[in-house]
Amino acid sequence: MQKEMVGEIQKRVEANREEIIKFMREICAIPSMESQLKDVGERIAAEMRRLGFDEVRFDKMGNILGRIGNGKRTIVYDSHIDTVGIGDPAAWEWDPFKGKIEDGYLYARGASDEKQSTPGMVYGLAMARDLGLLEGWTAYYFGNMEEWCDGIAANTFVEVDPGVRPDFVVIGEPTKMLVYRGHKGRLEMKVVAKGRSAHAASNHLGDNAVYKLLPVIAGIRDLEPKLGDHPFLGHGKITVSDMKVKTPSINAVPDEATIFIDRRMTFGETKEKVMKEVADLIPPESRDTVRIEELFYDEPSYTGFVFPVDKYFPAWMLEEDHPLVKAGQAARAAIGLSDAPSGKWDFSTNGVYWAGKAGIPCIGFAPGDEVTAHTTIDRVKLDDVVKATEFYAVLPALIP
Repeated sequence: MQKEMVGEIQKRVEANREEIIKFMREICAIPSMESQLKDVGERIAAEMRRLGFDEVRFDKMGNILGRIGNGKRTIVYDSHIDTVGIGDPAAWEWDPFKGKIEDGYLYARGASDEKQSTPGMVYGLAMARDLGLLEGWTAYYFGNMEEWCDGIAANTFVEVDPGVRPDFVVIGEPTKMLVYRGHKGRLEMKVVAKGRSAHAASNHLGDNAVYKLLPVIAGIRDLEPKLGDHPFLGHGKITVSDMKVKTPSINAVPDEATIFIDRRMTFGETKEKVMKEVADLIPPESRDTVRIEELFYDEPSYTGFVFPVDKYFPAWMLEEDHPLVKAGQAARAAIGLSDAPSGKWDFSTNGVYWAGKAGIPCIGFAPGDEVTAHTTIDRVKLDDVVKATEFYAVLPALIP
């Protein structure tokens, strides 16, 4: 890309610096927990209309869409705009929605995960259009729900509304301004034990469902070193993440107990293999009363839309020499970022659908660091929020 064009983009980004930061602070100030993203979606929609997007609307699920152009190739800028909750309000040293700016960082809920990519994506696409860098493209900004079920919004984008299969996707999860090209997959499971209730004073008459899960829990604890490994994606992970017990009272033997399992999967680990590993931990004498089940997501969105999916999220990776990865690295270089190898996320993203299930090439690029996500120090460097706009503006012109 010509230096003159990059210079013009940088000039326009700098001229809009205060507007970009104001936009960022305003969307962080709008709560969008529990997938309730209508209000923040309306604010983003207003900005896209002001910037002259060709189409701005909510889809059936309640995600916000902005489109520029009608070219033969399609690129999607994917930023989930829902957030986790704030937990104990007393644990925050500042209002998590008003936030604070300190040492050049914005601290607020969603500052790193993942509202930080939205301003750059929205402004970057508008600038790319104005400078003729979207010729031949249909470009979407896609502000969506992700926190409670990775990939479900991406799945509806392709299969329901707008029913478009993009050629390329850029994910706005935090990457520390690096190009990311993959991450481990995930399977969510539960193990349910059935027992027989009795009064705690006569517990010998009962069959304690909790005790039936103890060897399974111990087996899961000891299983991780034996899991699969991959030189790029890393080692598999397994965690008992929750437990629920049904009992007539706290003075009774529980007649049902359930543990929930988060299993991070690397390449070479199939869903069937992963479930068998856990099933094999159930003692033979308990296999008629203890069962393993894959979790299923069928919660309605805030619009009432339901899109049932199983909670299996495949691992995915692009090679270093993939054209989209190379374009991302070229975009970083063009805007003056220092050379750095591509990386991967430790957590999961909508890439589990785009690349993992649908085989659509995607990369990640955004400000922020995933280690502050979901914490009370959720933060992003504001200079990076502004700088990322340059990346989003130049990238489409560098994809072969």
